[in-house]
Parts: sequence; C-alpha cells; structure tokens
Amino acid sequence: MSRKEPGSTGKVRVGLLFGGRSGEHEVSIASALSVYKFLDPAKYDVTLIAIDPTGRWVLPDPAPLLAQAANPMHVRIAESKEDFSVVPYPNKTQLASLAPSSPTQIPRVDVIFPVLHGTYGEDGTVQGLLELAQIPYVGSGVLGSALGMDKEVSRRLLSTAGIATVPTLCLRHYEYQAASEAVEARIYKEFALPVFIKPANAGSSVGVHKVKKADDLAPALRDAFAFDSKVLVEKAVSARELEISVLGNDHPKVSVVGEAIPHHEFYSYEAKYLDENGVSFRIPAQDVPEAILAQINTWAILAFRTLECRGMARVDFFLDRDSGKLYLNEINTIPGFTSVSMYPKMWEASGLSYAHLLDELIQLALQNHQMRRALKTSYDRP
Repeated sequence: MSRKEPGSTGKVRVGLLFGGRSGEHEVSIASALSVYKFLDPAKYDVTLIAIDPTGRWVLPDPAPLLAQAANPMHVRIAESKEDFSVVPYPNKTQLASLAPSSPTQIPRVDVIFPVLHGTYGEDGTVQGLLELAQIPYVGSGVLGSALGMDKEVSRRLLSTAGIATVPTLCLRHYEYQAASEAVEARIYKEFALPVFIKPANAGSSVGVHKVKKADDLAPALRDAFAFDSKVLVEKAVSARELEISVLGNDHPKVSVVGEAIPHHEFYSYEAKYLDENGVSFRIPAQDVPEAILAQINTWAILAFRTLECRGMARVDFFLDRDSGKLYLNEINTIPGFTSVSMYPKMWEASGLSYAHLLDELIQLALQNHQMRRALKTSYDRP
C-alpha cells in the first residue's frame, strides 16, 4: 500500500505519543521507550510527543529519556519551554500547536502511534482528537477504545455475544456517598469474601484490591473510587491468568496463548512493574486443554469484533482452577509495549518480531485511515 505523503527522505513520519494524565503515566513512558528503540530508523522518522501528568504537551529530547532506559519507571518528562496547547488542523491532516509565546506547529507526521495507557489516552479521548485532525493513528477508534476501557459496559456487550465473564457488581460513586453501609451490605449479600475491587475505567491494576476481610472493604472502595466514579466488585476466582494477542482490522489474527504467573497475592501494579521478581511468564502456556485454547482463540476474535476494536488488543482470560471454566477478564486496546510486556512477547513466540509487529501496526493504521477517508461526511441532495 502506498503511504500517505511520506517525508522527503521517503521514510514514514511517526509521532510517538506517550505519557498522559493517568495512573499509568510511568508505564506509558516505559512502553514508548521500547517502541522508540525498535522503530527501524531506515524506515521511520520519529517525533516524540509527550503529555506530562498535568496534561501539558511537550516535544522532549529523547536523550534524557533513553538515559533511564534501564529503569524506565524512574523516567520523568523533563521541563520544557516549548509546552503548548493542541488543536486539530484538518486541512493539513496534522495537529497544530499554540505555544505560549507564538503559534508553532508540531512537526508534520504521517501517522500517530499512541502509547497512552489508561484514562485520557486509551479511552477514546485522544482518538477523537486525531479523528478531528484527520491523522492516521495506530489502534482502535473512539468507540472501540471507549468500550475496551470501560470494563462494566464491555462485559455487558460480551455477555450478549455469549462470552462468559466473572460475576460482577457495578457500584456508582453517588450511591456509595449517599448510603455507604447499604452498599457494603449489598456486596456481602451477593458475594462471599474474598472479592476484587477495581475501578471500571483503569488499567495496569491501578486501584485494584483483593479484599479478604470486612475491615478492608471500605478502604478498598475509597481507593478505587479515587480513580473512577464507577467501581466493580468482582467474585474472586482461583484462576490461571491466560492472555492472547490480537492483530488486524477486518481480518484479525491471534498469537499463541501465554500465561502470567504472579508471585504476589494477585497480578498487581507492583507485581507488573515495580518488583522484577513479581511475575513470571510462560509463552506458550503449558498444560492447557486444547478445547480451552480453541475457546480462547474464538472468544478473543469475537470480543475484538464485538467491541469494535481495530489494529491491536491483548485479551486476558481467567481459567478457574476448581471448575475448569473459562472467563474473559478484560480487553486492552493499547497493551503494554515494554521489553517484558506480554503483547509483543506473545507475537515474538508466534514468529513475528517486535520490529515487524510495529511495521504491521503502522500499516494497519494507514489502511484503516484510508478506508475511513473514503466515507462520505456530507449529503448531496438530489
């Protein structure tokens, strides 16, 4: 496929967008550093576009970020005099920027690669901005991103598609504020401890707690509500955590199945990112019945299509050790891209290298944009 207006060098100009206003800010930086290192400089001219935790957009120097590559969780987006607000510039299919001193422009790009995890990045907000600017971008669109981010809404849709999910109760912040004791009594009525408490719109296990005794329920709910106005109470299942990567647009394909084996109480944020011994991976997963593997493959693609995903997703499953029942836990439309992240590692185990995976994702983004640009946006009356 011909690329849209490549730069004078013939390379594709990629804007690598990362950071963001979410509890996964540091994870996003770590993922972006990994993507930056694996984008082939013979094929791509890369512009780093960072969003700091307050929402400031900056064009950072890559050198300070790469200097911390050995310990990316310590990386911070440096102060910059060139912070700016961003507006769509659809006639030029780019983002224009308004600097404090004078108008300027973000360097022209052919495609944006958003490596923004969590709120204000993985939930459709940035995707909407890029749609307005008419810029191709990697991954799902506004609807797919929003559905994938909201675990409560996505589970309702998955259920209608015949995909099993863990029994869950959804709580609203206003309900809990008005009658906390009644809400807690409702939880005890529907579930026996332990239960998981998690924000409906978050990732990387931010704000997630496993509650094993009554005294821990209220603090767990308060912390989860600090990250979202909608919180899920989920039956705790003694389960193996199986994952699969999906790649594609209209004809998605799946990787081998992998297994995450946490060495903490559960697959927490600390186990994922702070403790180098917090989790181990088995790729491909071992001793999983063929029927279960087949069901994971089928459900992963069905979930990808049901939730209107594009480009990529990592789909996480629970395999109940007691009953042998399979549950779909969640879908991640911008999965982690660090050197130890499951999404690229499962593709590597399937024969697709990290660098070639990035190539495919960028081509999928350009193809999807070309398809959308062919659609009419006005009605010519006869």
